[in-house]
Amino acid sequence: MSEKELNFFKEIPEYEGQYNSGKISARMIDGLGFRFYWATEGLSVNDMSYRPSEDIRSIGETIQHIYEMSNSLLNVVNLKAQLDSDLTSTDKQRAETLKNLKLIRDKLFSSSDEDFEGYNRMSKNGESIPFWKYINGPIEDCIWHCGQIASFRRLAGNPITQKVSFFNGKMR
Repeated sequence: MSEKELNFFKEIPEYEGQYNSGKISARMIDGLGFRFYWATEGLSVNDMSYRPSEDIRSIGETIQHIYEMSNSLLNVVNLKAQLDSDLTSTDKQRAETLKNLKLIRDKLFSSSDEDFEGYNRMSKNGESIPFWKYINGPIEDCIWHCGQIASFRRLAGNPITQKVSFFNGKMR
């Protein structure tokens, strides 16, 4: 992954004047990517093993969980997940997650309202799962976990820089 691709979510891109399902969904991924970028930027090796208690995922395990959900979301928008069984490094998982989110974002950004009918998936019991459930499921779950990482790293003594404006999607 190039440095430019890795840094795509360092700031949220300028908004598009038109509203449609694809652009609004892509904007949600922009927000997720921005939060994930900054929640994971500058983590130390020691931070990765931090967990507030034994029954809670560590920061590193949470990053892995977000990576796995990003692979699942690739499949939802009809993109093939490039599963790498050798992703033991959290830095690689971070980079691959950012890459996945960029691919998902770009696909959604160019999607028409009609394309979303093709983003339904069948569950194991044969039930059709609409894209709506992927919004309140894995997309929002990933955002939730970005907040956990931000909180955990603050508890570990390595908070996110105060220069990030989450409202504006930019550095102050």
